Amino acid sequence: MRALGPGSVSSFLKIILDVSYYALWVWVSFLALVTVLVLLLSFNPDLLASMLPAEAAGMLRKYGAGAAVALGGWALMSGGWMAIVERLRKIFATMILGDPFHPDNVRRLRVMGVVLACLEIGRYVLSALTRILVGGEKPSEGSFTLTAWFSVLVVFVLAEVFREGARLRREAELTI
Repeated sequence: MRALGPGSVSSFLKIILDVSYYALWVWVSFLALVTVLVLLLSFNPDLLASMLPAEAAGMLRKYGAGAAVALGGWALMSGGWMAIVERLRKIFATMILGDPFHPDNVRRLRVMGVVLACLEIGRYVLSALTRILVGGEKPSEGSFTLTAWFSVLVVFVLAEVFREGARLRREAELTI
């Protein structure tokens, strides 16, 4: 089976990325809506107190702000994943056209590396904020993961490989 061009593995993966991209749009929109709702309810939790059991109303009063921060963080992180998937869709589109070393792919990979790094830093911040607002210890959620930072480095190295490939392609086009 071919790796590049129409009807290849790249085109199949592009379809999966397209579906994932639109699913992420729905997910991020849902999270943003729920975040706004929880944030509004955290300012006045007594609005739902009569409709909720006493235990649930108490939890809303106690953890409302922490839940809003957690949901907002999840919405932002999902938005970061959406940005990564969107760039991957464009990279795979160039692969379907048979041009994997398109100069724009270098920038796309670099942006993906920056977003991955921001997602990892955001995970630390979100874990700390949630721990402060909600209380309790969850050391595994905010701990350092070597795999994530290794992935960031791999994406930046791939960007440089693609940059060199684009340079070599330009040189070949100039050769008679």
